[in-house]
Amino acid sequence: MGLNIKKFALALANTMAIIYVVCAIFVALWPGFALQLLGWIAHLVNVDKFAGDVAITLGGFIAGLIQVWVYAYIVGWIFAWLHNRAVKPA
Repeated sequence: MGLNIKKFALALANTMAIIYVVCAIFVALWPGFALQLLGWIAHLVNVDKFAGDVAITLGGFIAGLIQVWVYAYIVGWIFAWLHNRAVKPA
């Protein structure tokens, strides 16, 4: 059974957008802890040297949200397309 490519891509893009919003709220409320988590993920000891001050701006938030949504849609589209090709009867 194949996936509906557009619906799958849209679902992934919307899911990632929600995760992005939650992450941005987390960074706005707890910037120090968010930097520490980033350091653990990226295996960096002194992440503050690379990240500097954490500040969420409206413009940065919107630009990041649009990028995350577009990239996730593209990834979801490609994944569903490849999945459909893989499950297609030979």
